[in-house]
Amino acid sequence: MTWRAAALLLAGVPTLPLWPNPLLGVAVMTAGVLLLAAGDWALAAPLHGIVVDREGDRAVRLGHRATVTLRLTNTSGRTLRARVRDGWVPSAGARPDVPPDRVSLVEPGGVLVLPSRLTPTRRGDRPAVTVAVRSIGPLGLAFRQRAGRPASPGWTLRVLPRFDSRRHLPEKLSRLRVIDGTQVTRGRGQGTEFDTLREYVVGDDVRSIDWRASARRSDVLVRTWRPERDRRLVCVLDTGRTSAVRVGDEPRLDTAIDAALLLAALASRAGDRVDLLAADAEIRATVTGSGQPALLHRLVHALAPLHPALVETDFDLIVAEILRRHRRRSLVVLYTALEAGALAEGLLPVLPRLAARHRVVVAAVHDPVLTALTTAPPVRREDVYAAAAGWRALAERDRIRTVLSRYGVTVVDAPAARLAPDLADTYLRLKALGRL
Repeated sequence: MTWRAAALLLAGVPTLPLWPNPLLGVAVMTAGVLLLAAGDWALAAPLHGIVVDREGDRAVRLGHRATVTLRLTNTSGRTLRARVRDGWVPSAGARPDVPPDRVSLVEPGGVLVLPSRLTPTRRGDRPAVTVAVRSIGPLGLAFRQRAGRPASPGWTLRVLPRFDSRRHLPEKLSRLRVIDGTQVTRGRGQGTEFDTLREYVVGDDVRSIDWRASARRSDVLVRTWRPERDRRLVCVLDTGRTSAVRVGDEPRLDTAIDAALLLAALASRAGDRVDLLAADAEIRATVTGSGQPALLHRLVHALAPLHPALVETDFDLIVAEILRRHRRRSLVVLYTALEAGALAEGLLPVLPRLAARHRVVVAAVHDPVLTALTTAPPVRREDVYAAAAGWRALAERDRIRTVLSRYGVTVVDAPAARLAPDLADTYLRLKALGRL
């Protein structure tokens, strides 16, 4: 029963002194209200006559807004008076256009449309939990409601990574065009491959003349060159416990994902093949390179549900998987943390096998808290100990960086806001030098 039934019962309380027996009056009024409520319940639209489905967005980028519409179809022969609550997980950020306490009228055969605006606060899959429908009688005294009726249609909104670093892409592509030679190029340079022979024209570099071919043709021929293409880039995301550390406003893994997307977009535009591997104690996601438009679509959908796992990363598994999948020399970019304990015990023992076959780059996010600890003037005794801990952590990072450099590994250690562009610059430099 609803509050109206209780209000109707209380309205009869002033008439109790008119009854010969007050208890008899209470019993009669209660019975009357119960009969009215039972009749009102019987006249309410049945729940089995309500069909629920959804339509709208299936994916949205983190920080953007999606719209998912709930549709209720009244297939019964009675008018539906309903309160509807569309339940989502809290991180979906659902805001219905129609408040759940509003009563909506749906004629027989009619359709009720209830849009919900969702602004998710986390990456990954955000599912709809349940739909609660309360069918109210025409007098408003009673209602029908049952768990699981009507059946809630399954719907999952996939929240994709932000990819804020895409603002750096035009500038990196401009530098790439310079390397490719569409803006400035003359003759052979580092990072180029032989293309074709053509006749000499005024202005060509005499060093590019092919004297043997010229002698055979009785004409002066020059070699033309093209930039390196069809190289392979392997992005490896460490999803172990170190990726759960928050750097600024987001976990370290989210910063690595943003940097990997920018690097993948740049490399695919450069004609290189991009593969992705995400792992900790087991393989979490793999993406094999394909065409440029399809690659980014596959990458963002593969990276969206990734979350840090509170386990130690098995670098032996990662290296074995890379060596098994990629026999040709590739550029391997490992997104991890410069943490002495994790790398010294996990990565360094297996790094020689990886560095012997592939070019390795380690990309790490520099925690600004460590710098703040070492630069802030001490005020209390505790600040001195905090500064000492900061200096020790920075010294360990420098030691790990030095050890990695001995194996020929390039280390990109940058703040969260600079990791993506700095890593893209490293890729362009290696490509210009022909060291991919």
